[in-house]
Amino acid sequence: MFSQEPGRGTIVNPPVPSLPAGFRELASKNAAAPCLEPPPLPGLEDYNGPMAKTVWLFARALERKSVHDPHYKPGVTLCSLGAKDKFELFLQDSTDPITFLSAGFDAAIDHASDRDPSYGQGWEGYSKRFGADLADRGSSKFFKDFAYPTLFAEDPRYYRLGHGGTAERFVHAAEHSVIAHRGDGRRMFNFSEWLGTASAVAVSNLYHPGEKRGAGEMSRNMGFRLANDIAFDVLREFWPDVAHKFKLPFRGTDVKSPKR
Repeated sequence: MFSQEPGRGTIVNPPVPSLPAGFRELASKNAAAPCLEPPPLPGLEDYNGPMAKTVWLFARALERKSVHDPHYKPGVTLCSLGAKDKFELFLQDSTDPITFLSAGFDAAIDHASDRDPSYGQGWEGYSKRFGADLADRGSSKFFKDFAYPTLFAEDPRYYRLGHGGTAERFVHAAEHSVIAHRGDGRRMFNFSEWLGTASAVAVSNLYHPGEKRGAGEMSRNMGFRLANDIAFDVLREFWPDVAHKFKLPFRGTDVKSPKR
């Protein structure tokens, strides 16, 4: 979640950083603290190209947990998230339309492959699988966005590198599975990723009666979820480049420049 509590301070100074094309985040100084407020989430009006609403929904889901470390301003960090902010992040992530769409898609795959046969077939079987997949996402977001980040004073957002070579940025994105940021900008072990994933997998056993049990199956499920999170962090890292490449109406990307 990009916007912080509105009462935290008056935002002054217009956007000043000069970043690579396709990555001109509009971070601004918070007068109440030596930190930068990330730019607000893009609105529907920021996407006026083809499939505007679809692009907007997809972009918000990525941007909600993506921020840029202000390396261009030495000694200044991004404003941290309080417990209330983290809980709001959990709620917004859980109720995002993309969350429901992805749960519906996964439920269809599970239904077709008859995963957890105890759910049965037909619409009743599909609805049970959809509910279970939605619960999987909700519990995962609760542990990773709110519970463990609050407990360990960890920032649940992904910090983009935004510069350097492709390989360097890919490694940076993958590293987020083990390296997170504290509220003061310092780095720490990503407790939320590992403990949150383990907790979500354990909770899922309560409403997946037909699932296999045991350490091996839990490790397999954890590995799949960790790989999925890494893939999304890679997408978050390169999303501004993708938007710029395809001239999507993305915040900070000049999509109206004349063709040469």
